[in-house]
Amino acid sequence: MSSENLALGALLEFLNVCESGIAAAKKRIKEAKGLVEWDASEITWQQAEGSKGPYEKSTADTVSNQDNPDFEDMLSDIQAHGDRLSRDGWFYWKFDNSDTMGRKKRK
Repeated sequence: MSSENLALGALLEFLNVCESGIAAAKKRIKEAKGLVEWDASEITWQQAEGSKGPYEKSTADTVSNQDNPDFEDMLSDIQAHGDRLSRDGWFYWKFDNSDTMGRKKRK
């Protein structure tokens, strides 16, 4: 391996480590501030119909939601906000006495 390739390889490895460290630091800062990150697109939702019209629901019992960090983080975040939360154009809520959550697009 040429010294130029060796240097480029070392630089890329260094940058990857820096990137990983920055991501971990951002996560710790957000956790310390009480901010929780989750991606609703990584959660399995099912269409449902309620007294106020159609909505989507998601439960911990769904196989793809089991051990899903996004589902667990979303549930914790919603609970931390009094079981109701608006985010990214959606209204989310937690059903009483269950690990079932609903969401509806904000108009």
